[in-house]
Order: sequence, then structure tokens, then C-alpha cells
Amino acid sequence: MPATTGQEARRAAVLGSPVAHSLSPVLHRAAYAGLGLGNWTYDRYRVDEQGIGDFLAGLDDRAGRWAGLSLTMPLKRAVIPLLDGISPTAASVEAVNTVLFTEDGRRTGDNTDVPGMVAALRERGIRSVESATVLGAGATASSALAALAQICADRRDGSEIGEITVYVRSAERAREMRGWGERLGVTVRTADWARAAEGLAAPLVISTTPAGATDGLAAAAPAAGGTLFDVLYDPWPTALAAAWHGPVLGGLDLLVHQAVLQVELMTGRGPAPLAAMRAAGEAELAARAG
Repeated sequence: MPATTGQEARRAAVLGSPVAHSLSPVLHRAAYAGLGLGNWTYDRYRVDEQGIGDFLAGLDDRAGRWAGLSLTMPLKRAVIPLLDGISPTAASVEAVNTVLFTEDGRRTGDNTDVPGMVAALRERGIRSVESATVLGAGATASSALAALAQICADRRDGSEIGEITVYVRSAERAREMRGWGERLGVTVRTADWARAAEGLAAPLVISTTPAGATDGLAAAAPAAGGTLFDVLYDPWPTALAAAWHGPVLGGLDLLVHQAVLQVELMTGRGPAPLAAMRAAGEAELAARAG
């Protein structure tokens, strides 16, 4: 964890391609203000898989030492060979969304998407469910499975972990998701996307799909639904979220909770101001919509 004093200038940033839409600068800057870190800056850089190595090699101290980086796609896996080590959580899903620069010059990787998802659900009182549905099989789906490994049944009481059904569009994706299930210690059943409406009856539905992919499911939203966690935040609400009759979490919930953990890892301070960060994110999204 970086050693800081609050008076020392530090730099952080989010990298990705595309990255202009990222809310991370708004969230992290709100956290710095709340923590009294007036000398901290947080920027965004468009960096792709081919450029990540050169970017890391070019970091220097001209404007304050670098504390850490937030990574979005397509860098979460591409960065791993360039690091000195990664956390068990990052290793479990083969994805790094946080790079930390230690005092001894090491670059280490972590993943706050998984605990961020768990924290967002727990904030809504969801600590254990008997079963769950995951819509989609992209990069976020593996993080969803890792989070569900912690909340899909409570193994402290000796019960087996609940079944998770992942709805996918291809046999290849189905094999990948079953493989992730075996690796993460969860029971994963896969089903064809054409049957995805059946999965909406689960007590917890996590949608990890791109914008528009679940619009066709909105009419099938159950009258007495469980909880929907749709990881999109722009546009919001999605058609499915707008039609849902039970509790709904959105992408901003995930973004804020994973950013809270990133801030605490990068600054060595906490707790990060969750409410202020959420308010800043909501204000930014409202400004974009207006």
C-alpha cells in the first residue's frame, strides 16, 4: 500500500480505450476532496493494449509521484505480464483493474470489481441468495461469478453454494463460463440466450451485457421480481431496469464501490467518502443527460 501524508503530491489516472466516458476522474476527485488530499490529481488517458507497456515505462515524477492507475477494457488482462505481482482476487478472475506503485518501485495489480460488487449488494441488504442468474458471458461475467461465490448461499452454515445459471449466445462462451465456475468453486449451469427470460425469476439477476442487449427481455420482467443488478450506467435506466418490479442496482453502484476500494488502496487512507463520491457521479450523469 502506498505510504502517503496528505501533503505529498501524488498522481493517479484511469487508462483504457475508449476512456472519455469514464466516471473515474469524477469519483476519485470527489474522494480526494473529502479526504483532504489537495495535492492529489487524477486524470484519464486513452491507452490500448499495444500502448500500455510504453505508458508504464514512461511514468516519471515531474508532476508528483504516481500512486496508482485504474484500468478499464481492454487493459485488465493485457497489463498482467507487465506487473511484478497480482493479488489473489485478481488472479482468480485473471483481471486487474487497479495498479499500485509501491515505495520500493514495484508494480502490483489488484481487482476491486469483485469486492465492489459484493459491497454494492450488501449495501442493499443482500448477503446470501440461494441461486442467481447471470446475463452475458463477457469480461464482467467472470467478476460476477467471483462475487456470487461469496454470496450465493452462506457456506458458514455448511450449505453447498447455490446454483448459478449463465445465459450465453454461443457454445464457446458456455464452455468458458463453466470453466470459470470450476475455477471459482461455484456451480455454473449454462443456457442459451434465447431462454434468458426464464432466468429473470431468480432471486438475483446480474446483467453484464452491453447497452441494448437486454432490451428485448423488458417485457418478460416478472411481476414480483427479485433483485436486478445491471452493470450499465449510461444510458440509464436500461429498458430492463425501467421495467423491473423489484429492487434495482445499476452500474453506478458498482463503479462507486469499486472506486472506494481503489481510493483506499492508492492513498492508504479511509474510509473513502462513499456518499460524496456517489453524489458526484450522479451529478455528472445528470449533466451528461441534460
